[in-house]
Amino acid sequence: MSTPRPAPAPERILQRLDWQVIRRLDGLLQGDYRTLFYGAGVDFADLREYQPGDDIRYIDWNVTARMETPYVRQYAEDREISAWFLLDLSPSMDFGTVEAQKRTVLIDVVTTFARLLTRHGNRVGAIFYGDGVERTVPARGGRLQVLRLADDLLRRPPLARAPLTDLGALLEAGLRTVRRRSLIFVISDFISVPGWERQLKVLNQRHEVLVVRLWDPREIELPDVGPIIMEDAETGEQLYVDTHDRRFRERFRAAALRRAAALGEALKAAGVDALALSTEEDLVRAIVRFASLRQRRRR
Repeated sequence: MSTPRPAPAPERILQRLDWQVIRRLDGLLQGDYRTLFYGAGVDFADLREYQPGDDIRYIDWNVTARMETPYVRQYAEDREISAWFLLDLSPSMDFGTVEAQKRTVLIDVVTTFARLLTRHGNRVGAIFYGDGVERTVPARGGRLQVLRLADDLLRRPPLARAPLTDLGALLEAGLRTVRRRSLIFVISDFISVPGWERQLKVLNQRHEVLVVRLWDPREIELPDVGPIIMEDAETGEQLYVDTHDRRFRERFRAAALRRAAALGEALKAAGVDALALSTEEDLVRAIVRFASLRQRRRR
């Protein structure tokens, strides 16, 4: 008797996530994913006066100025959502442990969200960014599209070196490519040259944007392992440091926390909902936490 062939890697990933993530999410969210995807895939329907609790992002300022009282735009939900993944695959995304690099978590996040969306008849596409905007995967529906995205991400080799990451170029590609109002996931560690904030704000004005910021605990807390050589994943620059030095570890942590706080303020100013996801965090708990955050914001 011949031995059955093992399932291809994308199929194994999807099977694992179906059992370990999506089934648990169905139970915890009772299959109601509006807390995650509310506001996406909608077209303008009408205007009405602002009421306490309305999302201020939907205020129509032109009408408000004419009527001298706040008005908000109302949208009619489409049966079909078009969702796009804007994916940062620059060298810094390959940081992490063997078990959980940021890129590994990115693949799980994309596969999970794509599966949740396509099983309800929605379409998903993606834009890949590495040493620049590399490729666009047109939006399509169905389980095969989920497997294609996972396969494309698995097959893409890591970049040993690349120009400094410019997330503005990835967001600009999203603005050019996605014409109809859609749900857009921006998944990145946001280690980038500055200047991407304007494009993110414009993107969020045209679409429903959700940010997933990936990070690894070792990017904040250096372990005490003695003298080591640290290398910048983006530039290849190397620096000899002594992690036995407590003051150095404290300065490193303080600088990382300042950067995270500044990034949080930039995302808040752009008006986007953001999930900060650690490589060591349980994906189900993180998604439920994100859904609760979005639900509280609408109250």
